[in-house]
Amino acid sequence: MIPIADPDVGPTARKRVESVLDRGQLADGEEVRRFEAEFATFCGTDHAVATTNGTTALHAGFEALGVGDGDAVVTTPFSFVASANAIKHAGATPVFADVDPETLTLDPAAVEAVLEERDDVAAVLAVHLYGTPAEMDRLGSIADEHDVALVEDAAQAHGAEYHGERVGSIGDLACFSFYPTKNMTSGEGGMITTDDPEIAERAARFCDHGRTGKYEHAEVGHNFRMTSLCAAIGRSQLERLPTFNLARRGNAAYLDERLRGTSVETPVEPVGVQSVYHQYTVRSTERDALRRHLDANGVGAAVYYPTPIHLQPAYDGTVGEFPVAERAADRVLSIPVHPGLSTEDLQTIGAAVESFDRTEHAAGAAEAERQNT
Repeated sequence: MIPIADPDVGPTARKRVESVLDRGQLADGEEVRRFEAEFATFCGTDHAVATTNGTTALHAGFEALGVGDGDAVVTTPFSFVASANAIKHAGATPVFADVDPETLTLDPAAVEAVLEERDDVAAVLAVHLYGTPAEMDRLGSIADEHDVALVEDAAQAHGAEYHGERVGSIGDLACFSFYPTKNMTSGEGGMITTDDPEIAERAARFCDHGRTGKYEHAEVGHNFRMTSLCAAIGRSQLERLPTFNLARRGNAAYLDERLRGTSVETPVEPVGVQSVYHQYTVRSTERDALRRHLDANGVGAAVYYPTPIHLQPAYDGTVGEFPVAERAADRVLSIPVHPGLSTEDLQTIGAAVESFDRTEHAAGAAEAERQNT
């Protein structure tokens, strides 16, 4: 079976972890500071704050912005639930706006409509879905016009670019995840990036129990500190990230060409945008049948995400209609695009999609003949 993801940690990361073990400083420490500095440089920001995972990065980011009780945050219903959960953890209310039908990222027109109706919005959270940046120019202009913060959920988009700017450097702050299946991993971990020194300082303090001295705590915080062991893996992965992303883009280009003319709708990369293809997500009106066919032909596939956030039981009672997100949830299917794919793997994936079309055409013809007799 060709897996949907194939994390590649490598020998350098193992050696660095062993070095941390030998030094004995396993928790937060100098290794984490180095990772923060290197990641900030990679994104092109002045500051980075490491956390335990992408969700805590978002939570701490909202706390650092002062978003909390009585505030609303506009975001997408078509994302992993952590995007909305982090807003709730900060004490605010997630308010959804529908997504663009091509990119499935937050639709600026829908965001603007929400902001014109409400006066309690403190921030907009744009998710760079599947490794493709949201429409940050328009979202930024809308956020500025309404005097609200713009936050990037870049959990799936390490190294992606929007008109020459790396994600993580565009909004007031951005948050990343280093879960094992992401474009780079630290085992578990997250990162906040920002150019604002006050936001960075507040985020770092919140992640360390609100600490201002060894046993002095100015506020109630959390223990969201990254370990040195995770940072050691992350630093090694960051060095390899450009190579990983180049391979993903090459694999995506092959699939774009191979699947042209088939029944599936391939992903869109807008002009001026450089996706890093965390997922290669096609759309099909026969999604479930296609998934079964791929599985039978040795190709792993997964649905991200089968249920939009506003339809989750945890968000029962959400007000609003989001037809584009709901239609996407019924049609999306992610197929392997990770750097570990061989030429043979890519050929197998392409052939499996093509054979599905032949199988479905034959089945449709047989059904039509049956009904005519």
